[in-house]
Amino acid sequence: MVKQITLQTKNAPEPIETTEERESTLLIPPYNVVLLDDNDHSYEYVITMLGDLFGHSQEVAYQMALEVDSAGCVIVFTSHQEQAEFKRDQIHAYGADPIIPKCQGSMSAVIEPGT
Repeated sequence: MVKQITLQTKNAPEPIETTEERESTLLIPPYNVVLLDDNDHSYEYVITMLGDLFGHSQEVAYQMALEVDSAGCVIVFTSHQEQAEFKRDQIHAYGADPIIPKCQGSMSAVIEPGT
């Protein structure tokens, strides 16, 4: 039950939140999906995967591919924990890179609490 208290002053009345109302508001903490670098996948694979799974444009996906290659990891998606886990699992299930013969599977990703 939400309670509102209105103070009457010479200015326009404004509702004041009660402690009960503030405590009942829950925020879902964000989680980041972090793509990890490896040497078994081409830029084309990474760009295509990021477009297919996350809807990133080729330009955004290319920038992410550059970052994962140079920094070793890149945040590719942020959401609530269940969605982040699902997206991580989609990365793991995406399959091998057909361009690179020695590639034996999908890229790796982890989730971590966001800020």
